[in-house]
Amino acid sequence: MNKSIIENKSFDFAVRIINLCKYLNTEKKEFVLSKQLLRSGTSIGANVAEAEKAQTKPDFNTKMNIALKEANETHYWLRLLNRTDYLTDSEFLSIEKDTKEIIAILVSICKKTNKVQL
Repeated sequence: MNKSIIENKSFDFAVRIINLCKYLNTEKKEFVLSKQLLRSGTSIGANVAEAEKAQTKPDFNTKMNIALKEANETHYWLRLLNRTDYLTDSEFLSIEKDTKEIIAILVSICKKTNKVQL
């Protein structure tokens, strides 16, 4: 069965986040911020996966809104890691592009589903 675009992108993003956190732990010896990043960055895909199997439209909407909140939180941690020199500008910009793309997709989904429920 085919997965949705957001399900594929959020899963691939979670893999990237896991690999980034491994790098931060082993190369930069950074454990606190990377743990927060790991939680929020992998939570996006988990909530999208739950939404894809939602039993009701409100349940779908709730899960997608949580995924959006997690994506915004992930963007925050990435910005903080960049500003504190744990991520170079090029490392940050590479993953920020994916983060913003996921946020844009989730915003679009949430806007559409909110209109359906009103």
